[in-house]
Amino acid sequence: MNDAAAIAALRPACGYTDTLVAGLANGRGLANGREADIHEAALSVLMCAEPGQKIEQLRILLEQVLVSRWQVDHERTIGNEPQIPGRPERPELVPPRMLKQRKLGSPLGRAALLHAVAHIEFNAINLALDAVQRFRGMPTEYYADWLSVAADEARHFEMIQERLQQLSYSYGDFPAHDGLWRTAQSTADHPRARMALVPRLLEARGLDVTPAMIERLVTAKDQASADCLQIIVNEEVRHVALGSYWFAYLCDEVEIEPVEEFLGLLQQRAPGVLRLPFNEVARRLAGFSATELRKLTELATSESYRA
Repeated sequence: MNDAAAIAALRPACGYTDTLVAGLANGRGLANGREADIHEAALSVLMCAEPGQKIEQLRILLEQVLVSRWQVDHERTIGNEPQIPGRPERPELVPPRMLKQRKLGSPLGRAALLHAVAHIEFNAINLALDAVQRFRGMPTEYYADWLSVAADEARHFEMIQERLQQLSYSYGDFPAHDGLWRTAQSTADHPRARMALVPRLLEARGLDVTPAMIERLVTAKDQASADCLQIIVNEEVRHVALGSYWFAYLCDEVEIEPVEEFLGLLQQRAPGVLRLPFNEVARRLAGFSATELRKLTELATSESYRA
């Protein structure tokens, strides 16, 4: 086994996730007198549009998992729906180039930054739920892991929403882009691609850029917002590590080398998206080896990839 696969060989530990595993392993698959599974249950929450209702439905779903109400479908299939998840009418979704870059010296600038984070967290709830509902036939631990991630992302969203309200703003007050869900659409064909390009590419980018955002907020004397982002980046390490673990698992299933497969997926499906600099300390904790980081640095700086 190469060093990247060796780092990812141990699934990140989480006591809460272990209780979800037990609940799913003993699942009865009954809801209102009819057979049902965790994938259909996750899809139902995914399609809820209003953020508060979505989070409440997720909370109920997780409570039901703990008492073994839902079961896992162990037949390997990939769902075709949805093309668009449940999401509110606002924020308005625009191309990334249309989003204004604001300075953090004003409450408006800090609110815009927090709104962007809230949008990421709301989409991250959907991405975690989609990983559960779309890809059937994975081990029970896989579904427990991504349900626990959805719970984390929901808590992050509520935390940022509360901070926005303290600044007299709310989620939906600023425009946003749809890049995260577009990546979900482009990786809907296989869980290996999803694990590579969502947690190991997009979420890992958050590990790289968030520390600088925290420093800027501290400089702007907004310690409360900085503290929120610190909580998020600390917990995102586990999310990226889960992506590393399940990516390595799926590579091992078909006996392919994880680092080379990851590099190939980046070149085929996300040209120019990987960017430097890396937060190497956080990435090492999240399942990236020194060898892999070196190869990723070479890729990110190559003219063929950036073209």
